[in-house]
Amino acid sequence: MESTQSVSKENIGIITASKPSLINEAEGFTLTIVGVGLISGSFAIAMREKGFAKKIIGVSNTTASLLKAKELGIIDEAMGLEEAVKQSDFIYVAIPVDATILVMEQIMDLITDKQLVADAGSTKFVLCDALKNHPMRHRFIATHPMWGTEYSGPEAAVRGAFEGRACVICEKEKTDADVISTVENIYTALKMNIVYMDAHSHDIHAAYISHISHITSFALANTVLEKEKEEDAIFALAGGGFESTVRLAKSSPAMWAPIFMQNRENILDVLNEHISQLRKFKASLEKENLEYLVELMENANKIKRILQ
Repeated sequence: MESTQSVSKENIGIITASKPSLINEAEGFTLTIVGVGLISGSFAIAMREKGFAKKIIGVSNTTASLLKAKELGIIDEAMGLEEAVKQSDFIYVAIPVDATILVMEQIMDLITDKQLVADAGSTKFVLCDALKNHPMRHRFIATHPMWGTEYSGPEAAVRGAFEGRACVICEKEKTDADVISTVENIYTALKMNIVYMDAHSHDIHAAYISHISHITSFALANTVLEKEKEEDAIFALAGGGFESTVRLAKSSPAMWAPIFMQNRENILDVLNEHISQLRKFKASLEKENLEYLVELMENANKIKRILQ
């Protein structure tokens, strides 16, 4: 039996057990990764190591990435999208979100009821809305493994990437049960905690937890670069706190700019609140109000209770 725990009024659930799989896991399946970067490359590595995939095909617009992915053993073969889909049991799409809809529509036009498609995008509502009336929508599962680094490309792919991380599945009720079971089994085997949300709620929570963190990091990096003109000083004085805070500023703009634009309403909402909080800190310093400054920081300390 599947155990699902409700954790919020948005009907978020957490899976604690798996089901029979569509694909014969003992024999392995043919996997196509569309995009051969950090997420898809790490996923491919895991699929091979766990014995799920007997063959992995790579699809990308960048020849150099395909060559590197093959050199690293992430993929067995590179193909065009149409041929790769025809040969695959499972198609996993992990490309910038502004390109995902067009590519996904092409894939959905090609698949049969014996295939399944998943994406790994950081925004969900726009994609799910675009596919809602597609006749093969039931073979698609919208997922977001909540893991990533500031690095990109096939060289960034790592082993054990997803262990202990959350994976959001959206609009479960619109996907065939066998597809859900297969993907649940895979993500559970990767030791991920599966969470269910509707697409709109996902984008709201992603804005609060992930997207604002990236914008803040980009902004902080720009602030330091603007004010500190001596690069040697940045290198010499930067401690662990600074490095961890600006780490995300090294992330790919090609990936993150489309995410910000697709989820701009939710991001603007949380960004306005973030600016308001910064103004409070600014005011406490301007007025030399030590008590208010301590109050702001003590309130922020409450995050420890949630994250521990």
